[in-house]
Amino acid sequence: MKTKLILLAAAFVTAAGFAQKSEIKDAEKAMKNGQSAAAKASLESAMGAISGADERTQAQFYNLLGQANADLAAKGDNAAFEQAADAYMKVIAVEEASGKARYTEEVEQRLRALAADLVNSAVDDNNAEKFDQAAEKLALGYKVSPQDTVYLYYAASSAVSGGNYEKALGYYEQLKEIGYDGSSMVYKATNVETGEQEEMAQSQRDIMVKSGTYTNPVDEKRPSKKAEIVKNIALIYSQLGRNEEALAAYADARANNPDDVNLVLNEANLHYQMGDKEKFKALMAEAAEMAPDNADLHYNIGVINMEQDNIEEARASYRRAIEINPGYVNAQLNLSTTYVNEGNGLIDEMNSLGTSRADIAKYDELKQKKDDLFMEGATILEEALKSNPDNQGVLTQLKNIYGALGDNENFMRIKKLLEE
Repeated sequence: MKTKLILLAAAFVTAAGFAQKSEIKDAEKAMKNGQSAAAKASLESAMGAISGADERTQAQFYNLLGQANADLAAKGDNAAFEQAADAYMKVIAVEEASGKARYTEEVEQRLRALAADLVNSAVDDNNAEKFDQAAEKLALGYKVSPQDTVYLYYAASSAVSGGNYEKALGYYEQLKEIGYDGSSMVYKATNVETGEQEEMAQSQRDIMVKSGTYTNPVDEKRPSKKAEIVKNIALIYSQLGRNEEALAAYADARANNPDDVNLVLNEANLHYQMGDKEKFKALMAEAAEMAPDNADLHYNIGVINMEQDNIEEARASYRRAIEINPGYVNAQLNLSTTYVNEGNGLIDEMNSLGTSRADIAKYDELKQKKDDLFMEGATILEEALKSNPDNQGVLTQLKNIYGALGDNENFMRIKKLLEE
């Protein structure tokens, strides 16, 4: 009886094996007829038993499953891309374990083709602003073709474009971990017929130049992207509100790129958001030294000094911004406002005075000082009008100043310019 049971069990295993081979044959036939969905369905019906098959049958099975899914992906089934990749990778894993590489070379070629299809599909997705979908395809492209690390870099860029910062952060951290550099040499030459400069492979470029159809060969080195990656990690941490991690990332980024003024600005902005205005000021001053002709830097330093009532420092920064960019309206408006605010600050003291001769004299002194401050503010804005004659903010502030001064002639002039 025991022998019969063993034979019976063997019969069942053999029957399962026949079923798998039948499904594989059905799938092969369907694939030859262009029926990839039918092939996939046939193979999936045998999926539960395939683990018990021999290595050769498993490799054949997964190779066909990969082909069916790859064909479906090419026809627009986005979910089939990953299923194709998984199936192909199982072929390689099975054959590595068995030591017999019957399908591996063929599958590696199919994986390269699948990676190309993924990238092309991701380009279409990006053009259609389906950034999250594009990012996933590019990341999968890197998974199936890990030597093409640039796919992961583009996946991160697509994720950022789609606002999926968590996903982008994962990609950037992975790039940092693998030491992605991204620098490359680009080979260019000018098309004699069109006059346009074109990129191409070095060997092709050299042949074209030798043939005379292209001229002016140029070898252009594209810089490393390591700095950009570290900077983006810091920016994303900041965007996600993970401030302490962002500060650590900025420290890392600045250590790698000590001359990048934008890193200093971004870190300064983070400190400002965190309420550390002293650190913000220090970093802005550092940035100003690094880029002394950057008008925006000096304007921002002026803003923070103005908020902290460091009026003279604010004025110096605004004047430097205007010196660099004479048409910098916001700097001109804020510089004018520092004088108006100082003048307004005298009004309470004026109103607190009595009617004694000394108080009247003090009142007249303060009024003159207030009017001088208002006139200083007006002079700055009159200068601003020369380069921005229609700026509503400048005109409105000028009208208010002249109104406060009781200068009706100038008040009506500005009011007319405002078309009121």
